Amino acid sequence: MSKEMEAFNAFAKKGTAMSMEGKTKAVIYTRVSTKEQADNNASLQTQMKYCELYAKRKNLTVIEYFGGTHESAKSDDRKEFQKMLKYVKAHSDIAYIIVYSFDRFSRTGVSGSHITEQLKQRGVIVASATQELDATTSSGMFQQNLFFLFSKFDNELRRDKTVSGMREKLRKGYVCGAIPFGYDNLNPGKGKTPQLVINKDGKLLQKAFELKAKLDLSHTEITRRIKKLGWTRNDKKLSDYFRNPVYCGVIVSSVIPGEVIEGKHPAITTKEIFLEVNGLLSKKNHGDRYGKKDHMLPLKQFMIADTCGTSYTGYLVKKKNLYYYKNNRKGSKENRRAELMHNLFYEKLKEYELSQEAIGEPMQKLVFAVLTKLQEDSIELMIGLEQQLNDLKNNLGKIEKRFALGEIDRELYVKYRDEFDKAVEDIKDEIGNSHFNLSNLEMATENAVNRALNLSEMWASGNLEEKRRIQKLLFPEGIAYNHKNHVYRTIRVNVLFATIAVILRDSEQNKNGKNSNQLNFSRLVPKAGIEPALFRTRV
Repeated sequence: MSKEMEAFNAFAKKGTAMSMEGKTKAVIYTRVSTKEQADNNASLQTQMKYCELYAKRKNLTVIEYFGGTHESAKSDDRKEFQKMLKYVKAHSDIAYIIVYSFDRFSRTGVSGSHITEQLKQRGVIVASATQELDATTSSGMFQQNLFFLFSKFDNELRRDKTVSGMREKLRKGYVCGAIPFGYDNLNPGKGKTPQLVINKDGKLLQKAFELKAKLDLSHTEITRRIKKLGWTRNDKKLSDYFRNPVYCGVIVSSVIPGEVIEGKHPAITTKEIFLEVNGLLSKKNHGDRYGKKDHMLPLKQFMIADTCGTSYTGYLVKKKNLYYYKNNRKGSKENRRAELMHNLFYEKLKEYELSQEAIGEPMQKLVFAVLTKLQEDSIELMIGLEQQLNDLKNNLGKIEKRFALGEIDRELYVKYRDEFDKAVEDIKDEIGNSHFNLSNLEMATENAVNRALNLSEMWASGNLEEKRRIQKLLFPEGIAYNHKNHVYRTIRVNVLFATIAVILRDSEQNKNGKNSNQLNFSRLVPKAGIEPALFRTRV
């Protein structure tokens, strides 16, 4: 080159790719897709062997190893993979990333190609020990990209096959994928039909569903109660469990969008309780925002048509300034003035009211017995606490005996003694703070009787919230209306008020000298069950 041309060297452009000249350092990356592969076969060792032979053949010095574990290549956000990329970018003297095959590096298609292009710009080549090509050339890069695309295509084929199998299983009613919390699988294994049974956690979750449905407790309070029975999850998990229909025997999945399948696994809770719980949750999430129309139509959505089960809505006739209820069924002409419906409901409430004459010792005993039934959860909790207390005391006695016999040293004895003592005190505090005691029940009995004296007036004079609270208290599933005969029919009635209605009818039938205090009240107390607070009636 002439001296004149050498003067132009200062203007020469630099290449966009970093030079690989003289660089011989490399890293090795190995992986398998699943934990089972990592634990049960020699694939990782085989990959390492071939990668090291490749490095030796190319006179490369391996300075670091990455992977060596299970990582799915469906995504490039893998922990070991990203750790390897970060290391390579931080060491400019590294020229190669050696893998057994290109699908060990990535199976994401275009994304894998993009990463290798970025690495090439930094002077780093991804080399396969079993698929040799010159990735520094255009044809070599094209072949490498084809390998990434074929790996992606293979993934998609596998996914389609897997999803098809999942759809078939789901539509037959079997749970696919991870076993839901609260269940054990008695027939584990890939490809096998699961056989689910409810475990101890599932029984406690069943209790949680019941507490939410019956008492509408907060998740924190529910967790506090069942924790004493052995519950280990935090209250935030309850929200996920309460919204998963698998627990009432129903299967839904994004794999079968829009489909609802009756599952073959045992249900932890009933469909009725599940829907009740989710009704409560929806109300909590969205809140109630009332306008004037809502206040004038307290029975809206609460009242349903006796003939078709459609809810009644309401509207205002502005010219008359009158509110009406309307059957929301398309084409229905079942309208009725709100005032008439309210008067009819007012009279219906009177069927569940006590008179001063009916209040006596038998009635007080009856209400007390009913409320005791409603406290079964608290009773069960107390039994569980007492059992845990006895177990702790027994364990404490065993520790003391082993210490006395010299089987354990003093340090170990003191450690466990203090742990047991603290646990005993915690349970005693829980028992002492329990809301279930005789004085509370006696007070609740008095309040229930007083409420039953003024039910209709309380509803008539109450605001919208108070009206709806009374409606829900008496008729948890709403009330049916027969438009033709202009009568209400009850669907489900609170057991206490259903009992009052029976007593009042019996009293009317015994006006021939046998007063209500002589009635056989014991036969009216309902047996305990999942829904102890409710009777199903057709009145």
